[in-house]
Amino acid sequence: MQKKTELITNKDGSIFHLNLLPGDIANKIIIVGDPGRVDMLASLLQDIRVKKENREFHTVTGSFENSEITIISSGIGTDNIDILLNELDALVNIDLNTGICKEEPVSLTFIRLGTSGGLRTDVPAGSCLLTETAIGFDGLLHFYEGYDWILDTGLSDSLVEYLEWPDTLSYPYAVNANKELMEIFQNEGFKKGITISAPGFYAPQGRRLRLETFDNEINNKLAEFSYRGRTISNYEMESSAIYGLSALLGHKALTICLVIGNRVTGEFVQDYKPLMNDLALKVFNLL
Repeated sequence: MQKKTELITNKDGSIFHLNLLPGDIANKIIIVGDPGRVDMLASLLQDIRVKKENREFHTVTGSFENSEITIISSGIGTDNIDILLNELDALVNIDLNTGICKEEPVSLTFIRLGTSGGLRTDVPAGSCLLTETAIGFDGLLHFYEGYDWILDTGLSDSLVEYLEWPDTLSYPYAVNANKELMEIFQNEGFKKGITISAPGFYAPQGRRLRLETFDNEINNKLAEFSYRGRTISNYEMESSAIYGLSALLGHKALTICLVIGNRVTGEFVQDYKPLMNDLALKVFNLL
C-alpha cells in the first residue's frame, strides 16, 4: 500500500503530473522532448482517442496501421524523465485506487525521438543515430537501489579514468539499449554509437558563455575516446534515465536522435522538422 504522498493522484483519479488515466496510454510509447512536437507527430496517427496536457507533458494516443501508439512529451532533462517513466509505469503496474502493485507486471516499449549534437565528424548534422549505450553524467540512477546489474561498468570505469573525472561530480553510469529493439532498428541505415546524457545544456555540454567549464577540452576528449571499438557519438539530456529506469522497471527502451548540430564542424540544421517527421514515419512503420 502506497502512502498518499508517494503515489499522488488528481481529483479525477489521474496520475499527478501526467494527468493521465490508466486506459489513456498504449503499450508503445514515443517520447519527445518538445511539447510542440507531439501535435506534429500526431498528424501521422488516425483515430486519435486521447489528447491531454499538463505542464510540459502533452499526450496523444491514436492508431497507426491498426496499432495503437502514444506520443508524449517529457520536456528537457533526466529530472523530467524521472517523473515521466515512474508515472507511466504506475499507470499500468499499480492500482491507482489502492496503491497495490499488480501481480503480473506490464512491459511497455519506449522509443525516444529526440534531437542531439554530434561529437564526431562522422556524425554529421542531419544524420539519425541509435543510442546503443547511454552514459549518464546526471547522477539520477544513483538514487535508486539495485541498479548494478544493468550497468556497463567496464565502459563507465574506462571513461572515468580517461577523463580523470573529478570526485565532486556524480560518477557516470552506462546503460545499454534494449537488445530486442536494437535488433529491429539497427539494420535500417541508422548510425549507432554511445550517447552522453548531460545534466545541462551549457557547461555540462562544454559550452561557454560567460562562465568557464570545469574542463575546456572535454568535447575533444570525448570525441577521441574509444572502448572496445565503440566511440561516443553525441550529446543529449534524457537517454540515461530512460534506459536506466526502463531496465529497472522491466520496460524496453531505445533512443533514436536526429543530429541537428555538429559540435566539431559547427554545422547546424535550422529547419529540422521535415527530417524529424520523416524519422517518425519510419519508426512508426517499424513498430
